[in-house]
Amino acid sequence: MKVKELRELNTEDLVQKEKSFKKELFELNFQRKLGAVERPSRFKSLKRDIARILTIIRERDLENERNS
Repeated sequence: MKVKELRELNTEDLVQKEKSFKKELFELNFQRKLGAVERPSRFKSLKRDIARILTIIRERDLENERNS
């Protein structure tokens, strides 16, 4: 996903996306153990998307702390 698309989502939606991406990553790891991964490049994109989401959530938390 693009960063711009992620920034448009609220924090609750970001947390939901993070959970779904982590679940998908877990399933991909399981498939890798079985030797049946269709798109190995998906590992890299999922990890990056999770990192982007966590970064945006952290930025929002810091902004809320500054404003409080």
